[in-house]
Amino acid sequence: MIDTPRFECDWVSPPGDTIADALEELGMTQAELAERSGFSKKHVNGLIKGKVAITAETALKLEAVLGAPARFWLRREMEYREDLARKKMLDEAAGYTDWLKEFPLADMAAFGWIRRHPRDKPRQVIELLRFFGVASVDAWSELVENLVPAFRASNTIARKRGAVSAWLRRAEVEAQELRLEPFDREALSRAIPALRGLTNEVDPEAFIPRLREICARCGVAVVFVPAPRGCPASGATWWAAPDRAVLALSLRYRTNDHLWFSFFHELGHLVRHGKKLRFIEGKGIQGLDEEREREADAFANRTLVPDARVLGDLVPGAISEEQVREVARRLGIAPGILVGRLQHDGIIPFSHLNGLKIRYQWAGEQK
Repeated sequence: MIDTPRFECDWVSPPGDTIADALEELGMTQAELAERSGFSKKHVNGLIKGKVAITAETALKLEAVLGAPARFWLRREMEYREDLARKKMLDEAAGYTDWLKEFPLADMAAFGWIRRHPRDKPRQVIELLRFFGVASVDAWSELVENLVPAFRASNTIARKRGAVSAWLRRAEVEAQELRLEPFDREALSRAIPALRGLTNEVDPEAFIPRLREICARCGVAVVFVPAPRGCPASGATWWAAPDRAVLALSLRYRTNDHLWFSFFHELGHLVRHGKKLRFIEGKGIQGLDEEREREADAFANRTLVPDARVLGDLVPGAISEEQVREVARRLGIAPGILVGRLQHDGIIPFSHLNGLKIRYQWAGEQK
């Protein structure tokens, strides 16, 4: 659910409008209000025009003369000042409407992350600022520039900074909602066999809750966030706090071999690497630390296939479904994951045995 504050009115009405209405209803002039309240005529005129703020003392005097309670006048003043500030913010936002071009707004709205304002670009700018939790476009730019990702390199999908930052922000928001124990690297390492066992589960609705539960006990928030257009991310890992890690997976890869390799790749960063870097993986994203990426890849490969010697039992060109199923059973992983490994290592072509892979149907997608 998206909660949007009051940005509806394009005009601002000062409390003085209400004072003037009350005077007219009572048949009282501004001069008479000044006399009855002890204000100067200039002060009353300033109140009417919104140039003078209603203080607690002023509100009490208006209560005595005009009848409405002091809290009414104070609330009216507060809302007026807020509306002024909002109007100023909208006026300033009008100078940043080109910024909107960086974002896949249609996808973000379809995912329920933001509301669309196609006919009001300044308001759309404000909506995006609220989504990112920043007060200005400059603050967003600084936030994005301070990201220190380590990417798995590939050039097949173009990357847009706005789309990637939107995906990361949504993952951050969802991770904040999860309750975690303090991060425990040793506990996370001990949990790997249980996590690995989940690779045999076919239904995401069955394995995701268990996956999150196991990781939460180790201080890791696992979130699954769809990637909007322009965001090629498959996964990301970062530290939200010294004792709280986030592991985010996109829904870009629909088969179990890709998904579980991405998960254990990200897990490898948490198990092997420090807490200063943010790692983002995906096609078209340029790498900053190839060594750490190779280490994470090796961790994922070793976790899914602990004994690579079993691959020697499979003769290239003569591998059947039955052989793959038998080796996968011995390894304790799903056959489709083994197929992905064999394809990656060049033992079988990418067109071979794909029927053994599980293709996920994510919640909310049409069959």
